[in-house]
Amino acid sequence: MSTLLISTCPGQPVCSAIHTYLFVDGLDVVARSDSRMAGLGPRRLLRPGGPLYPPDMPCTVDVATQEEPEPGPDRLTIRIRLRGETVIWTDLMYPGLDGRPIEEVRFHLNQYLGEVERAYAALKEQP
Repeated sequence: MSTLLISTCPGQPVCSAIHTYLFVDGLDVVARSDSRMAGLGPRRLLRPGGPLYPPDMPCTVDVATQEEPEPGPDRLTIRIRLRGETVIWTDLMYPGLDGRPIEEVRFHLNQYLGEVERAYAALKEQP
């Protein structure tokens, strides 16, 4: 099973906008998938019942958009589904630590939901 860690960029003056980082087993999924992309805003991804919450039926979720060399229409998507106590992300394509492509990751439901809720609570504490 993999582990999820979510963090956010604070926005100005560090970045042009606030965006979300999604780390799976310590790897930045967005940057490793496509370096032109930046994670969508945390208020969009992390809200209760939002796109990162695993649905009963599999769904495709936008998690990042093209930022470099300029904002564009390209999107990075993942497919999220829930199977019992396991959250499954598929339709991935990023290099793992060994250089081989990672196409699917699985999370324990409790760790996954706990991390989404922790990241949302941290976001609410920001000014």
